[in-house]
Amino acid sequence: MIGYVIRRLFHTVLVVFAISLLIFFSIRLTGDPVSVMLSAGEPSKEAIAQLKANLGLDKPLYVQYFIFLKGLVMFDFGESFRSGGPVIDLIMDKAGATLALAVGGILVSIVIAIPVGILSAVKRGTFVDFFGRVFSLMGISFPNFWLGIMLILIFAVNLKWLPSSGFDGPQNLILPSITLGMILSGILARLVRSSMLEVMNQQYISTAKSKGISDWAVIIKHAFRNALLPTVTFIGLQFGSLLGGAVIVEQIFSWPGIGRLIIDAINQRDYPVVQGGVIFLSIIMVFVNLVVDLSYSLIDPRIKSGGSGHA
Repeated sequence: MIGYVIRRLFHTVLVVFAISLLIFFSIRLTGDPVSVMLSAGEPSKEAIAQLKANLGLDKPLYVQYFIFLKGLVMFDFGESFRSGGPVIDLIMDKAGATLALAVGGILVSIVIAIPVGILSAVKRGTFVDFFGRVFSLMGISFPNFWLGIMLILIFAVNLKWLPSSGFDGPQNLILPSITLGMILSGILARLVRSSMLEVMNQQYISTAKSKGISDWAVIIKHAFRNALLPTVTFIGLQFGSLLGGAVIVEQIFSWPGIGRLIIDAINQRDYPVVQGGVIFLSIIMVFVNLVVDLSYSLIDPRIKSGGSGHA
């Protein structure tokens, strides 16, 4: 396992390096930050040159990249062009809200999708299965921006049960979490159903039933446990993507997360904030994927860490 972790960490370094290279040069295609910062009035050439020198934009691109890479090794993302403060402080200030939203969305999807998926598989061909498949289809089809707006209109505007925006307490987390969780639950319910159906056709399930074990004990202890691997993989990948992919939901609910921070930084041509935010989210996603891989051996002891085979 230690050797596998070391290999994955080495791969992580390569992935982060590739992402840093891509984001560093691609963000510079969006426009000149100096022209945005000096858009008011008609600045002189001397003022433009001075601002570029202050921001380090007067150096060749490869020199700027190596400066950025050197800071990245020390987990220093530089300073924001706009605020002048350390980028890492801006990111950590938003990280809590982003993590809370991602966890909330995943929990909602798990609470809804796993029971629906299990019941659909167990009651295959019945009305319960039909309802579960319709629910999955609806969950996949609903755009998250439409669902978010509908939830705001119903529960915030009309019923006035919940706040419509901001991050002032746990109650603010309910609507955006449901918005994210409902979309994911449709996909997850289908995955759980298909995994359960595949497992329930195995010989050891029939053997467990023949021993007199109750049906639900067989379903939960044997079938669902062996159907967990694709479910855990999906949850891990979706959790990582939610950390930076919930930008639309953050915009709808005025959620102060990292995704919204990156979007605002792109509009302002704040290179260091965009670079730091993307790299930070990339590291988190790679770490989550590593944890998911290591969890396989806990779910199924027959699987060796690193996917080397079966014991």
